[in-house]
Amino acid sequence: MVFIEPVTLSGRHARLEPLAMMHHDALVEAASDGELWKLWYTSVPAPQAMRAWIEAALAMRSQHALPFVIRDMRDDSIVGSSRYFNVDLLNRRLEIGHTWHAQRAQRTGINTEAKLLLLGHAFETLQCIAVEFRTHWMNHQSREAIARLGAKQDGVLRQHQRMADGSLRDTVVFSIIDAEWPTVKRHLQYKLER
Repeated sequence: MVFIEPVTLSGRHARLEPLAMMHHDALVEAASDGELWKLWYTSVPAPQAMRAWIEAALAMRSQHALPFVIRDMRDDSIVGSSRYFNVDLLNRRLEIGHTWHAQRAQRTGINTEAKLLLLGHAFETLQCIAVEFRTHWMNHQSREAIARLGAKQDGVLRQHQRMADGSLRDTVVFSIIDAEWPTVKRHLQYKLER
């Protein structure tokens, strides 16, 4: 049984489209806005690594993942990426992650609406019982953004993953469960209305 299939999710501020190799140059441009690959605690690819990053993301589709590009509806430009992954059909769970935005799109309605669209599809169409988010302990901006969505911190996985530079990552785990979704949805809608 197929749980997740390619889908385009559209709102007023953001549109999420299935990632394709044709997005390479636009993603390089988005990552270059703020030189996001220099943030040591993230995995945003440098321009010369973008092709391999896209290939790896596309390969994940066969392992229950769905990578997206994020478009800014104001000018139709690509401003980042996100994906569903760690999809668990049996337990109706998935993770939203591998998310990054060009500096110009950070702390705008784009991220809020992208998460609203992803969460809405997960809870209302896929009938998930929980959606998880994970980030590096040192990525305070990401931790704060996830908490602002309405996700609750479940815990910290100590020395959970080895980073590209060899350091060990402590991973902070957050989640939203289906019973919380109506309140989280209203909160995100309210943020967008402001």
